[in-house]
Amino acid sequence: MPLLFLLLFIGTPIVEIAVFIQAGDLIGLWPTLAIVLITGLEGTTLPREQGYGVFGRIRARVGAGEPSLFEMFEGLCIFAAGLLLLTPGFVTDSIGFLLFLPPFRRLIAGLVARRVTVNVRGGGFGPTSHGDPRRPGGYPPHGGPGGNGPVIDGEYETIDPERDKLR
Repeated sequence: MPLLFLLLFIGTPIVEIAVFIQAGDLIGLWPTLAIVLITGLEGTTLPREQGYGVFGRIRARVGAGEPSLFEMFEGLCIFAAGLLLLTPGFVTDSIGFLLFLPPFRRLIAGLVARRVTVNVRGGGFGPTSHGDPRRPGGYPPHGGPGGNGPVIDGEYETIDPERDKLR
C-alpha cells in the first residue's frame, strides 16, 4: 500500500505535465491556463452546491431513524471531487468532474460495497470481529447450539406439563 501511494504521488504529476504539454500544443498556452483556472473555481463552488443537497438527505435519513451510509459516501465523493478540481491538471479534473455525477458515485459505491465484507452472524465487519475483543478470532466457530454463533449464557427452567397437573 505505501508503494501504491508513492507511485501515485510521483506518477500523477508526471502524467499531468504530459497532458498539459499535449493540451498546450493542441489549443495553446492561454486557453490551457484558462481551463485550469476555471476548473479551480468550479472546485470551490460545485462541492458547496451539491454538498448542501447531500447534507439535507443525511439529516432527513437520520431524522427518520434510517442509516445514511450511502449519503455519507456521497459526501466523501463530493469532498474528494472538490479537492481533485482544485488540483491543477486535466486528469485530476476529469476524475473530479466524474465524482460529481450521481450515476458515477453509485457505480463507485457498488464497487466499494462488493469489497467490504460484512459478517452478519458475528455482528461486525470482517472475519476477526465476532464480538469478543479479547479473542483475536472472535467466538469459537461452534459457540452456540447451531454451531456457528456466540455462546449466550442464561438461566432456564424446564417445564414439565405432567408435573404441573399434579399440583
